[in-house]
Amino acid sequence: MASDFYDIFRRAIDCPEDQIDLGHAAAAIAKSEYPHLDIEDCLSQLDRLGQAVEHRLGDERNPYRIIAAVNTVLFKKLGYEGNRDHYYDPKNSYLNDVIERKRGIPISLSVLYMEIARRVGLSLSGVGFPGHFLVKYQDDDDEIVIDVFNQGEILIRKDLDKLLQRLYGSQLSFQPNYLAATGKREILRRMLSNLKMIYLQGSEPLKALSIVEQLVILDPVSAREIRDRGMLYMKLERYGKAVEDLEKYLRLAPGADDVVTIQAQIESIKQRSTQIH
Repeated sequence: MASDFYDIFRRAIDCPEDQIDLGHAAAAIAKSEYPHLDIEDCLSQLDRLGQAVEHRLGDERNPYRIIAAVNTVLFKKLGYEGNRDHYYDPKNSYLNDVIERKRGIPISLSVLYMEIARRVGLSLSGVGFPGHFLVKYQDDDDEIVIDVFNQGEILIRKDLDKLLQRLYGSQLSFQPNYLAATGKREILRRMLSNLKMIYLQGSEPLKALSIVEQLVILDPVSAREIRDRGMLYMKLERYGKAVEDLEKYLRLAPGADDVVTIQAQIESIKQRSTQIH
């Protein structure tokens, strides 16, 4: 049942930020698409990848050696890579598919990478760099920025400038806050938002609704997600739920630019419901 996988996702994030198991929560997202997915099996596959990295490490374990070992196992030995040819395939955003198909987008590959590194003792953070998700290691003495989408390449400042130039031309110049660590809830939100966009653009309202439900679980007072859920309910002719969400949106965001439009939608739904009955 749908409520079951929503409960699984809710339990996965129902703890303080630093206690969220990112791999478990990412796998829980996939339950909406794969109801029979065995999350524990998915996590066991991460464990085995971690063990493969462990076998390559000796007694000397500095961050660079661990990063090199992860890169060797994932990219050279097992052939993981960024899926440039089919970037917007939703499978690129489901952790189980990423593990099995060895393809992903920057954020999903980064989650995989972070979880493997964690299993061999290296704590990495996500980095919401503009237009291209990265990961980094940081301590009091060092900051190592890694582009997992590009085979675990370590980026220095000039590389980051080139990346911005390629993505945005002269519109953006490097700012130190572009390398700020991204929290686990924000990583999950971004993964879900990617899927939401894909399903909306692909005219798959039921799948989009399932993703938006999880976004609301992640942030129950997100006016935008509640509005979008209401609009999806309307498209699916679930008019009572649509009105409930759209009215809640107006309470949460009374000064929003689209207030008049949403009010008109509510009136239209109510008139339609009256005509039907």
